[in-house]
Amino acid sequence: MADLDALGDFNNVDPKQFAQLVKGASDAQLGELMAGPQRKAILDTIFSRFPELFRADRAGSTNAIIHWTITGAPDGGADTYELVIANGACVLSPSPDQEPKLAITVGPVDFLKVVSGAGNPMMMFMTGKLKAKGDLGLAANIANLFDIPKA
Repeated sequence: MADLDALGDFNNVDPKQFAQLVKGASDAQLGELMAGPQRKAILDTIFSRFPELFRADRAGSTNAIIHWTITGAPDGGADTYELVIANGACVLSPSPDQEPKLAITVGPVDFLKVVSGAGNPMMMFMTGKLKAKGDLGLAANIANLFDIPKA
């Protein structure tokens, strides 16, 4: 899918376009993309958008530090991002150094599917593709806290 190249310039792709690109791509295409040089830019942009997709009206009194670890980095490692939900707001922490209430670990292809609305996080958890450690009640509700664009 040639349009997948648009994800390389991810800052210019709106969330709805992103969801459509992910939905239309094969797992192999997504895996190749996330194993390449665009990975960091794509992840940085996705996580920078979490605060604007946050639904404070659904969060109530939720206060939590959430670590997202996306495995499969080109160097064989993983990338970890920290979201802080407190006082009705969500912010991306500059470095994941606080103790998380919830830690989520997921592969790069499944991560793209979750954040584009093309994958069911509960099913991924049940099949072991997504691992959650800590507050599992928060994990079960996390998708409700964000306005996830769908294709």
